[in-house]
Amino acid sequence: MSALKVIEGEVDYIVPAAGKPCKTWYKAIGDFHASNSRRPLVALHGGPGVNHSYLLILSDLTEAHSIPLIVYDQIGNGNSTHLPEKMGDISFWTDQLFLDELTNLLTRLGVKEYDLLGHSWGGMLASRHAAKQSAGMKHLVLASAPASVKLWAKYQNMLRAELPPDVQAVLDEHEKNGTMDSAEYQVAIGVFHSRYLCKVDPLPKPVAEGFEWMQKDPTVFLTMNGPNEFDTTGSLKEWTMIPDAHKINVPTLLTNGRYDEAQDPTVAPFFHEIPHVKWAHFAESSHMSHFEERERFMEIVGNFLVSGQ
Repeated sequence: MSALKVIEGEVDYIVPAAGKPCKTWYKAIGDFHASNSRRPLVALHGGPGVNHSYLLILSDLTEAHSIPLIVYDQIGNGNSTHLPEKMGDISFWTDQLFLDELTNLLTRLGVKEYDLLGHSWGGMLASRHAAKQSAGMKHLVLASAPASVKLWAKYQNMLRAELPPDVQAVLDEHEKNGTMDSAEYQVAIGVFHSRYLCKVDPLPKPVAEGFEWMQKDPTVFLTMNGPNEFDTTGSLKEWTMIPDAHKINVPTLLTNGRYDEAQDPTVAPFFHEIPHVKWAHFAESSHMSHFEERERFMEIVGNFLVSGQ
C-alpha cells in the first residue's frame, strides 16, 4: 500500500432539501487520473448507514491489477455530512438522493469512464445507476445485493427460523417490547450476524467500524430500512429492481455466498433479467465474501474487470 498514491478529500454536494451545505467524503487508492491508468473501480458501501471502511480491502485489486479504487461515505454516513434532523423523513432519504450523489462525485472528480461495484445496499444502488445506462460505466459487480426488498425480507426471515429456539425467543420478545437496543437483543442479533453476515471470527475491524458508525448516527438506517433486518418499514419497503434489471446493458458479475443474507432467490432475478451476466457463488461465505474467501473473491472480480467479459 505504501507505493500506491492515496488521496482523501471532500466534494460539495448541493442538496436544497437538506437546508445546509453538504459534502461527500472520498478516498482514492491509485492514480485514476494517470494517462496510463486503468479505469477506476468505484465501490458503493452497504447499510444503508455504514461507511466505506470494509471496502478498502478491494485495494487488493489495485495491487494485483493496477485498478484504481475510489470509495466514499454516502451522505448521512461516516465522514460525509450527517443530517440527524432528517430522521424519519422518508421523502428525503430515497435512492434518488444517493444516485444524484454518485453522479455528483464522478463529475467533480472528473471520472469519465469507470467500473462500479456495489455491496448489499450499495449493490441495489449500483444496479439502479446501471439501469440508467451511463455512457461512462463499463462493468458492474453486484456483491450480495438483493433484487428486491420483499425477497430480501422473506429469506432473511427464513434464515432467522434456522436459529436456535432460545435465540429466536429473545429476538421475538425484544421486538415485541420495542427494546431492541438492549444488550440481550444485541447478543441475539450477533448470533444471526455470525452465521449470515460474516463468518470470520473475530469480526474484522473494518466491518465492526461500519456498525459503530450506524450506532453513532442511525438516521439513515432507521429511516430507509427500519429497526432491524427482518421487517423493512422505511422508504425502501417497496424497493425493487426486478422490472428494470433488463435495462442494465454492461457486462455484470453477481456474487453471493452459500450462507449469505442475500440468499440465491434474492439475487436470481438479476441473473435472469440482465442480458450480459455471470454469477459467482462462494461456498464458504456469508454476506462478506471479500473477507471470508478473500483470495478467490479478488481473483474472480479482478479477472472479470480486466478481461472485460
